[in-house]
Amino acid sequence: MGCSRANVRYPLMLTILGFAMIATFLVLIMMKKMSPIAALVLIPALFCVFVGKGAHLGDYVIDGVTGLAPTAAMLMFAIVYFGVMIDVGLFDPIVRGILRFAKADPMRIVVGTAVLAAIVSLDGDGSTTFMITVSAMYPLYKRLKMSLVVMTGVAAMANGVMNTLPWGGPTARAATALKVDASDIFVPMIPALLVGLLFVLVLSYVLGLRERRRLGVLTLKEALEPQEAETVLVGAGGSGSGSEKSTVSAGTGAEDVEDDFRGLDPERDTLRPKLYWFNALLTVSLLTSMIMEWLPIPVLFLLGAALALSVNFPRIPDQKARLAAHADNVLNVSGMVFAAAVFTGVLQGTGMVDSMATWMVDVIPEGMGPHMTLVTGLLSLPLTYFMSNDGFYFGVLPVLAEAGAAHGISPLEMARASLVGQPLHMSSPLVPAVYVLVGMARVEFGDHTRFVVKWAAATCLVILGAGILFGTI
Repeated sequence: MGCSRANVRYPLMLTILGFAMIATFLVLIMMKKMSPIAALVLIPALFCVFVGKGAHLGDYVIDGVTGLAPTAAMLMFAIVYFGVMIDVGLFDPIVRGILRFAKADPMRIVVGTAVLAAIVSLDGDGSTTFMITVSAMYPLYKRLKMSLVVMTGVAAMANGVMNTLPWGGPTARAATALKVDASDIFVPMIPALLVGLLFVLVLSYVLGLRERRRLGVLTLKEALEPQEAETVLVGAGGSGSGSEKSTVSAGTGAEDVEDDFRGLDPERDTLRPKLYWFNALLTVSLLTSMIMEWLPIPVLFLLGAALALSVNFPRIPDQKARLAAHADNVLNVSGMVFAAAVFTGVLQGTGMVDSMATWMVDVIPEGMGPHMTLVTGLLSLPLTYFMSNDGFYFGVLPVLAEAGAAHGISPLEMARASLVGQPLHMSSPLVPAVYVLVGMARVEFGDHTRFVVKWAAATCLVILGAGILFGTI
């Protein structure tokens, strides 16, 4: 009897410690008591000892690092590749196009961020989306002193909705786990996902209006004045009674100002205009290869980075200079990924993630059986935030699907409901791509989390409601 009771208590203890570990991590980084890297390493190590498996910590960490090593390699070389593409001017036309639309209006800039992130997300890779979006928009946000967490939050939510594409990952996992066709899951979900994307755009509009009220609307000339104009005060002591005039650099007309306001320096030494179409073709080929899965993504970016460096910067010192220029981002992101490997390794190795999933399923009341699609949709928010997509789709979804099948609910409906939580999942501390986003945007992960969670959860609920309304969930 004692042994049986202990066996019941131990999974419960693992469940409590698992939730406590995640809560401790989130609280400490949101309160800025620890850096994300330190928290990702030290907190799971401490809880591993609490569980009584401290002797196995090394094995758990190695398993976690082994699992995330390809992702870390992909991110390292992807940052180098896209960094070089930014240096040589591949994305300058995109930036100029957004600026023509946005001018210096914060509302338009935020909406433009959402549109850009959604379009780039068509390649199915979150890290690529965030690198391109931040590279294009960051200089603009900095120049206008706009909130950077608005940029990261909007980009993460737009990418989260688009992450449900069949080649994006979650849909393929759900199809594999429940043995159904990915297109049968995705196609009926398109109307609900479009409503979710529309909600993100409306939310971007609202957040942009809030930024506009905070900062006001500047003309492009006014936006440039802090850097390219000097203010001369005429009058005693520069008091408010004197007259004020602004003198912009000689020869700077309205069109010149618009041309200069590009976010990316149009005169940088690294531009390679003669190689523009080569770089564009190389990037399209790389993204096509990713979508078609001709080679593993880390291999593609490794080859792409080597080729981009060799063609654009044939001299060895220039190649070293480009690598050095992007070393900060590479170290920051790859370090965060390997630190996250400790967190995920301990969660998986100690069995905490399995106990948490089992507990969540067990607490569902019997009377909710006929409503398992709604339950699955709601559970997808916390579960895909607190665990990896693999853990949710291969560990939890089949159990939920069995419960739904007992009440006549098809696996396809359950699979569609399981996709609802993706806008929130893309800001999970267990998703490596989010560290690319906050790292390149120079935003504290805690600040991003505090800002985005409520809006991302609202986006998930809108998709769930739309799916139920359209009869696909």
